[in-house]
Amino acid sequence: MDAMAHFTLLARYNVWATARLLDAVRALPEEDYRRDVGLFFHSIHGTLNHLLVGEHLLWFVRFAEARSPTVALDAEVEPDRVQLDARLREGAARWAPLIASFKPDRWSGTLDYTTMRGTAASLPFAATLAHVFNHGIHHRGQITAALTTLGHPSPELDLVYFLQNPSQP
Repeated sequence: MDAMAHFTLLARYNVWATARLLDAVRALPEEDYRRDVGLFFHSIHGTLNHLLVGEHLLWFVRFAEARSPTVALDAEVEPDRVQLDARLREGAARWAPLIASFKPDRWSGTLDYTTMRGTAASLPFAATLAHVFNHGIHHRGQITAALTTLGHPSPELDLVYFLQNPSQP
């Protein structure tokens, strides 16, 4: 599988997994949604905000616009849970069209950006894009563990379940 096909698949999986997770989170009472359950970003809400910051407000902008915005990784950029849900879904849907816009030689190049500490960085383009999707998988896993700990159903998010149903987004 070439890089374009591989990352398009990951972008589609990201949309599917994000939607399944957010559908499960919608059923949570407010108290459980905002409870500190020991996650790195404390609560499910805090972790979802971190996903919005990391995946969409930082990395997407770095890949799409070659800019390096500054926003704290633990910032509550969207306090309203309904709006946060919508922004995460919309953000996930933006990756596949962006990936489709990359020229073939881009995959073997670098992504040049400025870190949160103000340091210039240059990383392998494809590996850094893999990091973005891996990061989302990591934090969705934390949220599913929190759902289980709180006694709520947790969706199955394994990639193989997505692959078994080719009609997925």
